[in-house]
Amino acid sequence: MIFLEKMEGLTPDISTEMVEKAAREALEHQSAPAAADLTIVFGDDPQLHELNLQWMGVDAPTDVLSFPSDETDPESGNRYLGDILISVQRAAEQAKAAGHAVEAEVQLLVIHGVLHLLGHDHAEAGEKAKMWQAQGEILSALGLSQIQVREQ
Repeated sequence: MIFLEKMEGLTPDISTEMVEKAAREALEHQSAPAAADLTIVFGDDPQLHELNLQWMGVDAPTDVLSFPSDETDPESGNRYLGDILISVQRAAEQAKAAGHAVEAEVQLLVIHGVLHLLGHDHAEAGEKAKMWQAQGEILSALGLSQIQVREQ
């Protein structure tokens, strides 16, 4: 199950259907277990700035943070993959700079976050190439092949 949370009053409004579709496509692409749960939280720059400093030691806002988990829900037995936090404010700015819709940018960030939850990383060139290829394939499956996968 994909749990979605959003700060009150956050703009622009994000389609939950579009978010879930991007997350499910990424999970399917990576052959993730069908009985897996994750949470996607939509926040703003100050919130992600604070979390980026606290957890990553980076004193700057960011577009997406992923916090992998490998817990099992005792009630459902589902694997809990972790949490993804996205700055809607930063997504809107990046979409404008790239010349595409905010929804497409959010889908890219959701895919990026899911891939991190599933163990992908981009610290080394070889791993980055694999992750960027996966992002491109998932975007294409969503009909967003025109979106350029770039540095996160």
